[in-house]
Amino acid sequence: MTKVLVIGASGATGKLVVSELLQRNIEVVSIVRATSSLINTIGNYPNYQEILANIDDLSDQELASHLNGCDVVVSCLGHNLTFKGIFGEPRRLVTDSIIKLTKAIDLLKPDDKTKIILMNTTGNSNRDIPEKPPLSQRLVISILRLLLPPHVDNEQAADFLRTNIGQDHQQIEWVAVRPDTLTNESKVSKYKIHPSPTRNAIFDAAPSSRENVANFMASLATDPELWEIWKGKMPVIYNDA
Repeated sequence: MTKVLVIGASGATGKLVVSELLQRNIEVVSIVRATSSLINTIGNYPNYQEILANIDDLSDQELASHLNGCDVVVSCLGHNLTFKGIFGEPRRLVTDSIIKLTKAIDLLKPDDKTKIILMNTTGNSNRDIPEKPPLSQRLVISILRLLLPPHVDNEQAADFLRTNIGQDHQQIEWVAVRPDTLTNESKVSKYKIHPSPTRNAIFDAAPSSRENVANFMASLATDPELWEIWKGKMPVIYNDA
């Protein structure tokens, strides 16, 4: 039976990922701060466990103990959209957490490969292909790299998976899911998955509902055939208008 560790579980998309997995009868472990417990929000599930901790404060050994037995890690970590969240520490929240997770997996040396699913952004290009976004987008993104630390963090997290883990790691496989403009809907709707963006992420962005993103990430975690299609890639998700 699949067991999934979710980090960033208390965020708007993370909560939906946890809920999606639990509805599929998947065993879920989430790491959340004590003030961000989800139990009162999602209900009491026998297959749900919370670790009340800040992932920054966990040692590699402690994180490995929480990872033990997990087949999949889902990261919905992101920076709060406040002045402190955007410009304060930790500026490499997502990147450092992904690096820490890979070190913990290396310590465990699991028999089967652990899957990492990272929530990323269409503003980040997949340089494995390589992609060439429109000039207008490239110009704005170059400015964002200078002005907004969270964008650089998202790029570096995906780049770590692309370059340090790569396609043939002995213990880890990965997918970086790229939503466009995140929106809220009342339920999962039709959506499409593309290998690369089909829109200008800055001047022609399209909605990607959190419900649809959570559904796709949960499907990646639980559907081996879907995983085989997208492993080592950076799929883009858009609502199907």
